[in-house]
Amino acid sequence: MDDLDPVAPDAAADPAAADAADTSLQDLDHRARVWAEIDLDALTHNFHAIRSRVPQHVRVLAVLKADAYGHGAVIVARKLEQLGVGMIGVGDSREALELREAGIRAPILILGAIVPGEMEAVVRNDVASCIHSQERAGMLSRVARALGTKARVHVKVDTGMGRLGVSPSVARQLTVSIARDPHLVLDGVCTHYGSAASPVPFHTSEQLGQFVKLIEEIRAEGVNPGIVHASNSAAVFSTLREHFDMVRTGLGLLGVDPGNLPVGESPLRPVMSLRTQIVFLKDLPPSSPVGYNRTHVTRRRTRAAVIAAGYSDGIPYALGNRSYMLVRGERAPILGAVSMDYTTLDVSDIPGVSTGDEVTIVGLSGKRRIRMEDLARVIGTIPYEIPTRLGRRVARVPVGT
Repeated sequence: MDDLDPVAPDAAADPAAADAADTSLQDLDHRARVWAEIDLDALTHNFHAIRSRVPQHVRVLAVLKADAYGHGAVIVARKLEQLGVGMIGVGDSREALELREAGIRAPILILGAIVPGEMEAVVRNDVASCIHSQERAGMLSRVARALGTKARVHVKVDTGMGRLGVSPSVARQLTVSIARDPHLVLDGVCTHYGSAASPVPFHTSEQLGQFVKLIEEIRAEGVNPGIVHASNSAAVFSTLREHFDMVRTGLGLLGVDPGNLPVGESPLRPVMSLRTQIVFLKDLPPSSPVGYNRTHVTRRRTRAAVIAAGYSDGIPYALGNRSYMLVRGERAPILGAVSMDYTTLDVSDIPGVSTGDEVTIVGLSGKRRIRMEDLARVIGTIPYEIPTRLGRRVARVPVGT
């Protein structure tokens, strides 16, 4: 574009002008570099949408592992506690204790494995644990006895996921043993569906059949299994009708497609928008390399915008030269490789772009939207991976009420 005006020196290269720009950006607080807006109104909408999918007596467990899939576990948990969430699920003890230290009083369940060194803190803070073996149950019992209290446990059963969980053939014996241990409380029995989003529900039906049979056997022993739970977000939005006493939903609450939402208008709203801003503008002549290893060379005079976010902030490296971001509601292609701290965009065809302009990585800008699912499709991954990539420099900022 020969009529493209070069960037004025005082707007891009003059140190005094840069310092003034930095001062004004500080007034924006969280917008000084890169931030994730966490829409509490969308979270509320999704919670009620999920509640409407299951019978009234069925509780909702919010899965907030991996910092609520990158959304900020404390922010999300506080809102869900206000909404009356039945329980919160986390991946490990550190995540559970972080929530307790933040003042979250809702029941918390560690969905993953618990190891000996963390058992005492877990029991002291009234956090329930999933148990996968008689050995771990015995360890937890001894810790609870030493503390003069009881530990709450959920027996996890592997009905076909092939990961954590005790096999159905020994689950009945383990459950009965825990129920009779004076230092343990059998808080629940659960399993996990491996392919609930599949349009062919054979595997889920097979898992469900095994689990129902086991629960019947446990009750026949005169043991109350406590809270029985199996359904994840995909199961909630499937044709499955048996949700037992509780459903476990993480991505659904956060408005990310678990793989089987209806085509067209989704019943869920995205909770996260990921944004940054332009920190530098420059004009490049034709045949100019951009970024590491010359993976992009300009074919025309190009106005390049450098944004303050890179792969350490969660932008997938694989998006280099393959995707775009939104500037002033328009698509700005990514030029070259994504760097650790910065990414370069082509804003040649977007009029009026200035240093400090907001850039949308995920979310709505004008009439256009970029979804987690869109980025995942470009790089051949699952939507869950996109928000969990977010680095520690990304500020999580609640918006709405």
